[in-house]
Amino acid sequence: MDVAELLAREEIRDVLLRYCRGVDRGDLDLLRSAYHPDGTDDHGVFSGNAHEFAEWILSRPGRGDLVTQHHLTNVSVEVDGDEARAETYFVAVHRRPGPPVSIGQFGGRYVDRLARRGGQWRIAERAVVHDWSLQETVGPEWGGLDAFARGGQAPDDPGHRLLASSRTSPRPDLFA
Repeated sequence: MDVAELLAREEIRDVLLRYCRGVDRGDLDLLRSAYHPDGTDDHGVFSGNAHEFAEWILSRPGRGDLVTQHHLTNVSVEVDGDEARAETYFVAVHRRPGPPVSIGQFGGRYVDRLARRGGQWRIAERAVVHDWSLQETVGPEWGGLDAFARGGQAPDDPGHRLLASSRTSPRPDLFA
């Protein structure tokens, strides 16, 4: 493996993480930046243009009250010039407010075909594979957590505000 392939793999991991952060924080521009404009996404309940998927998923009823976290685990990437294939295991956790509060977990894999166009790696085609899931109704949250900043959607999320200042850092593409 040479330096060019290592760099491509790291850029592809950045694409995967931008997807997660974009969907979790409700940041449409960031979410779209993970896909080429003509990219496709087969998310089971939605199959079609990836930019339309981004708009659709972030405009779902109750989305503003939903808290999500996408955790990536095993990432397998094969690079072939300006094309790549990746299989990424994930666990997505969704908290819906109550009462009663419910927690949904979805374990699966993103199976992606990526392409580098104009020097930018992005997803050209994605299929989401469902491996397992569960839904739980839970009691009240832990007590004493009111002192913590509360996660939310962009632009109101504390992390979004803090990291926005990073856009002027030496790596402006980090959160582009």
